[in-house]
Amino acid sequence: MGLLDGKKGLILSIANDRSIAWHIAVNAIAQGATCGFGYLPVEKMERRVRRAMEEGGFAGAWLHPIDVSRDEDIETFFAAAGQQFGSIDFLVHSLAFANREYLQIGRFVSTTREVFRQALDISAYSLIAMARAALPLMPNGGSIVALTYLGSERAVPGYNIMGVAKAALESSARYLAMELGEKRIRVNTLSAGPIRTLSAMAVGGIDEMFEHVQRKSPLKRNVEGEEVGRTAVYLLSDLASGVTGENIYVDGGFNIMGV
Repeated sequence: MGLLDGKKGLILSIANDRSIAWHIAVNAIAQGATCGFGYLPVEKMERRVRRAMEEGGFAGAWLHPIDVSRDEDIETFFAAAGQQFGSIDFLVHSLAFANREYLQIGRFVSTTREVFRQALDISAYSLIAMARAALPLMPNGGSIVALTYLGSERAVPGYNIMGVAKAALESSARYLAMELGEKRIRVNTLSAGPIRTLSAMAVGGIDEMFEHVQRKSPLKRNVEGEEVGRTAVYLLSDLASGVTGENIYVDGGFNIMGV
């Protein structure tokens, strides 16, 4: 018996076989879930995602394009998901974007209005829009999980505008948890430590960040994507039936340290 036997869900978005979404998918499917996936509608991205799905052993899973900055794309994606699955039990929001030029040490003060707007739109507002679109597909309740990072609470050099966006994401998750609880839908965020994903490599000073976490965290190491994937399964499963509006850390304990 798997923790997610009989459950169906949507995971957005896999970039490659190192992305956190990929690790969540591998673990969710291993625990019995049926998953559908979204990807940015760019030709090279579709090839990359399909290759990652083959690596994970779920090449035949449902896959559909979606640009979360476009309301019509969100509407089309969830309508197609409804036709495919009927209903779903969970939704994973593992996506974010900010102009890479502004994810550099010392450049936060240079953030333009458009860069700010785009980062908040794609990285935070998309959770609200996706939750709204998912509601008709979750008549029996379920779980929504969004991925975040400690840079939402602390000023992390190089994280810059993405830290502001993640703070908005976490706050949005709490408000969604408050409203959707009566519909038996739980909403939580999962704060992973630095992991060598495609998006992480865009952050200024990322190598120094890995070294610092390894030195200062209680476990004296960086976490692996697999560990984040397993924790996500817990939040998606009935084991976490009483947990909502929370931010769960998977960072080797780094968040508790005063340095």
